[in-house]
Amino acid sequence: MTKTAWVFPGQGSQAKGMGVELINLSSASEKLEQAEDILGWSVLDICQNHEEKLSHTLYTQPCLYVIESILADFLLEQGYVPNLLAGHSLGEYVALYTARVFSFEAGLRLVKRRAELMDSASDGMMAALIGFNREQLDTQIQQTSDVVLANDNSCAQVVISGTPEAVKQVLSQIKVRRATPLNVSGAFHSPLMAKAATEFETVLESVPFADAQVPILSNVEPFPAAEASVLKHRLQRQMTGSVRWREICLQLPVEGIERVVEIGPGKVLTGLIKRTCKDLLLENISSPDQVKTLSLATAN
Repeated sequence: MTKTAWVFPGQGSQAKGMGVELINLSSASEKLEQAEDILGWSVLDICQNHEEKLSHTLYTQPCLYVIESILADFLLEQGYVPNLLAGHSLGEYVALYTARVFSFEAGLRLVKRRAELMDSASDGMMAALIGFNREQLDTQIQQTSDVVLANDNSCAQVVISGTPEAVKQVLSQIKVRRATPLNVSGAFHSPLMAKAATEFETVLESVPFADAQVPILSNVEPFPAAEASVLKHRLQRQMTGSVRWREICLQLPVEGIERVVEIGPGKVLTGLIKRTCKDLLLENISSPDQVKTLSLATAN
């Protein structure tokens, strides 16, 4: 059987109308109701009718978690079983839920608090870079205080994070084809999130973790792990640590993975994986109907 990894996108993949097909999925209704009780608002209502809110961290992260979790459960119900899991930033929480490290409710409560803390951060900025000299960028970051490589997405696309002055300083000193400031409230995945991470750690410690039923590649340590204590420790470091997605992509073939299924809206991760590992078979699932087209080679 083809060894398959499931990957889950994070903030930035959201799109108006995502998840609308879930309303016809009988297995989704309980989770959508549960989510509304926890969040105090309807995920599908936000996704369909409030595009401005959907781009707001406070809403984006819970919406993605709920929709991606429901899609993953639907795949499992249809007999599809992954050999490996990974998620980009927020997507790592979906990977942990899919591996049954914690319950849907526990994961959503963690994501809700994470979104609140990240949304309240206001002392930084992030910028996405495309087309640059990697050595030049790394050198400039090392020479500039208060800025880090936040998302190492591929050899051609990264995100830097830090104080506005530090980010602008780096951009002024390097050649880059395109630099795009991100519409986020703070310097995510950087040491500037330390205060929020400390507050979040208290919440995280209160949630029991189980050993993963499927190994997970972590953002901060892109190697498979299933032990509960290891997974929790990795998650504790995620808010201030870099997202090492390029290394996760490189690790997939090392683990014998031949096929990758991106579960969630858009094809952001598929594009990043394709740039890094050209020989992997790539598929996308953003709605229940698309499961019908998923290769049978990914099912037991």
